[in-house]
Amino acid sequence: MNYSEILARLRKERGLTQSEVADYITGQTGKKCSNASVSSWEKGVALPHIHQFLLLCELYGVRDIQAAFREIETQYKSICSLNALGKSRVEEYISMLLGNSLFTKVADEAHSNNVKRYIKLFDIPVAAGFGEHLDDSSYEDLEVDDTVPEEADFAVRVSGDSMAPRFVDGQVVFVKEQQTLEVGDIGIFSHNGDAYIKKLGRGELISLNESYLTIPINEFDSLHIFGKVVG
Repeated sequence: MNYSEILARLRKERGLTQSEVADYITGQTGKKCSNASVSSWEKGVALPHIHQFLLLCELYGVRDIQAAFREIETQYKSICSLNALGKSRVEEYISMLLGNSLFTKVADEAHSNNVKRYIKLFDIPVAAGFGEHLDDSSYEDLEVDDTVPEEADFAVRVSGDSMAPRFVDGQVVFVKEQQTLEVGDIGIFSHNGDAYIKKLGRGELISLNESYLTIPINEFDSLHIFGKVVG
């Protein structure tokens, strides 16, 4: 299909007469456009100048000139295959999507421009079995995503299986830094210089794995709470 035939087809798909097209061009440009001019464009006798051509595309709902007139495959090719009613439905749907910030480029750009978030991941694991010293000078900056709770201040890696099945050997857990916990909270503790991930009991540190004995907190023991496990 050549250029002139495409113009005629687009007009007919819109349900317009040559007279209506001529009136539209005249009204938009302020210069007289006759039925004969529109007819000559559709017969290939003459070509509209650029302003007239763009107005025709606007009137006919042509969004992708390459696809409509040169049959070059683009993202709009399937839309160009629709009739006037189908195209109007697509326009309605596009308008609906544009009205929702979730689907607009602004939302995508805002998401992509989010500042990256890093928290400290300590190199020495906390014991889910036997205690190890938590060296607060040895850590790496771990980049985290939105799945990590905002309240998390640092991360540690679990060692052992005394907190299984909830926490397993090698698992990274995220911790909110705080110095007090409620009974029943799971936290990171330093008990007599060794670091543990345990549940706080009444005067004891409790393992979730029942095969491990609790660790009693005696009167003269050194106990420090690093924080509460939040993820």
